[in-house]
Amino acid sequence: MTTASRLPDPYGSSGSGANLADILERVLDKGIVIAGDIRINLLDIELLTIKLRLIVASIDKAKEMGIDWWEDDPALSSGARRRELAEENERLQNRIAELESASRTADRPAVRTRDRPKRRTREERKESE
Repeated sequence: MTTASRLPDPYGSSGSGANLADILERVLDKGIVIAGDIRINLLDIELLTIKLRLIVASIDKAKEMGIDWWEDDPALSSGARRRELAEENERLQNRIAELESASRTADRPAVRTRDRPKRRTREERKESE
């Protein structure tokens, strides 16, 4: 009787390797950085440079490394969106106040200088006394 030869298991369930969940947990816990540059030159003239940086890490690990750009992105953070709206609201209110102030000044009748009595200098006052 022939026995079928056992083929190696492609998923590493033989106990010697880690499963995908363990690998993912390690990567997220430690973090991994993949960096690369692409440059396209023609006759020693640089036409295009693309810099690629990929960081795979958990949010806690990213914050540990000082990476927290998503907290300030209005598309990704509701707190950032509220801050952006509050700043825009303040700018608009300031602009309205400026326009109203300018409108009030423009509505006042202008006092012409020739209608005002001329201020006399000290010498003129002394001469008249």
